Amino acid sequence: MVQARKIALYVIVVFVLYTIITSPARAADLVQVGFEGISNAAQGVGDFMSELVN
Repeated sequence: MVQARKIALYVIVVFVLYTIITSPARAADLVQVGFEGISNAAQGVGDFMSELVN
């Protein structure tokens, strides 16, 4: 089981590196979308906590 996780991790790392090397603009867009999603989620939690306190 541990060996399968290591292999899966290596495959993911190779895929990410391949994507960055072959299409850096697309990779940058994907990272930006990811950070925007995290930012929106954090803002939603902050809004929820503010409303909860009020």
